Amino acid sequence: MSRTASIERVTNETRIRLELGIDGCGKAAICTSVPFLDHMLNLFARHGLFDLEVEACGDIDIDFHHTVEDIGIVLGEAFKQALGDKKGIRRYGQATVPMDETLASVAIDISGRPYLVYHVALPKVKIGEFDVELAREFFQAFANHCGLNLHINVMYGENVHHIIEACFKAVARAMDVATQLDPRVEGIMSTKGVL
Repeated sequence: MSRTASIERVTNETRIRLELGIDGCGKAAICTSVPFLDHMLNLFARHGLFDLEVEACGDIDIDFHHTVEDIGIVLGEAFKQALGDKKGIRRYGQATVPMDETLASVAIDISGRPYLVYHVALPKVKIGEFDVELAREFFQAFANHCGLNLHINVMYGENVHHIIEACFKAVARAMDVATQLDPRVEGIMSTKGVL
């Protein structure tokens, strides 16, 4: 069974093409026109061992918001498509990742019920030209369109780059665990029989 997805999304604000292989080895080809997001998506692919290609262009002359949010939408849709009926997956995943002075913890439930808990205290600053509040917009869009219950908690940290990087790495590692096929799971990991 090939757990892959290929999605194109075109709006008046963005044009995105994304290919995802859940059972990959961490290969990435990312070009979003948002350099910090390129860096985060490369980390996401590598630390989740997902094969990921993203080509995106958007109205970045206005700001990065539409591009970042829409890539979150498309990545969420890609995971949802690649997971199909979700038979045999572990469903839950968690990871705690340090990044120098920062510690981030993530818990995920691929439940079909989107919800984001985002306990990440960040000052309103930029990393390069990237507004740090856009990280939350990305994760909200990702959770909504994948159908994830996603909890991101940063216990402590000072450097905003380290904080966001730890979050992306922890989400990637938790997604890797949650999407793994477990031979002990018969059908869907739910007493309801559906996710």
